[in-house]
Amino acid sequence: MHFTGTIWRPPYEANSLLIEVTAGCTHHKCKFCTLYDDLPFKFRMTPMEDIEADLNEVTAQLRSWQSRQVKRVYLVGANPFVLKFERLKEIADLIHKYLPECETIGCFSRVTDVTLKTDDELRELHHLGYDGITIGVETGDDVALEFMNKGYKAQEIVEQTHRLDKADITYNFFYLTGVSGSGRGVEGALESAKIFNMTRPKIIGSSMLTIFPESELFQEIQAGNWEEEGELEKLQELKALIEHLEIPVFFASLGASNAVWVQGTLPKDKKKMIADLEKVCNPDNEAALRHYRKNLRHL
Repeated sequence: MHFTGTIWRPPYEANSLLIEVTAGCTHHKCKFCTLYDDLPFKFRMTPMEDIEADLNEVTAQLRSWQSRQVKRVYLVGANPFVLKFERLKEIADLIHKYLPECETIGCFSRVTDVTLKTDDELRELHHLGYDGITIGVETGDDVALEFMNKGYKAQEIVEQTHRLDKADITYNFFYLTGVSGSGRGVEGALESAKIFNMTRPKIIGSSMLTIFPESELFQEIQAGNWEEEGELEKLQELKALIEHLEIPVFFASLGASNAVWVQGTLPKDKKKMIADLEKVCNPDNEAALRHYRKNLRHL
């Protein structure tokens, strides 16, 4: 199989077949991100012959397993949805050729990747099986989006996900707790809840900002331009987001960046999730939570 560098996929894609179609990120400018720093290039499309070779290898392996079928394929890379419609169609056609039982195709996407597609192209991508796209929106706080150099404004999250809704392409969000900075955590959560309440994600996964020395954000902190939220402030932010979400959605703190785990279906489990967070929002826990953050070697 052709894989390049560290492979990232959402926890809920654990049962999906992973196929590399891109490596790296077309944006690669977010101040907090170090996920693709192990690559010697910014972004690269995987050659179609490599994708076909991987699919051929998979089908050969599946024959030896006999009863195993692949119902979902997840295309890896930071944002494969950036690829032009024709390329995404070619990839889908190959997947269906080698894995006719495949029902859906997922991948990571930036908000701006959706902008590149026409409404007709989005509808056709849905018919080709693209569904359950994961978008790292991070926040609905425009101040944080601008400072972190995300490359879009909060209202664009609403506009582009509405286009996905019209095309019947479902999507999931990743929220980055702590991205608004010290003293603005709850404010960022409230702004995010306003934006998210105008959308229809199936899942909101929350990761927690962890700052590594090689990041541009670390340099901003050293220069005195930005201050990290404390660990309890991050939990208060997470609690405020859950409290103010009004849409039906599965919400979970996902990934190793979260020292405290909370999950449930909103609105049904909201009270329990808030109670669970309140239990750990104790000043005595700040040091232990900070110890966890400082000793987190990798996400």
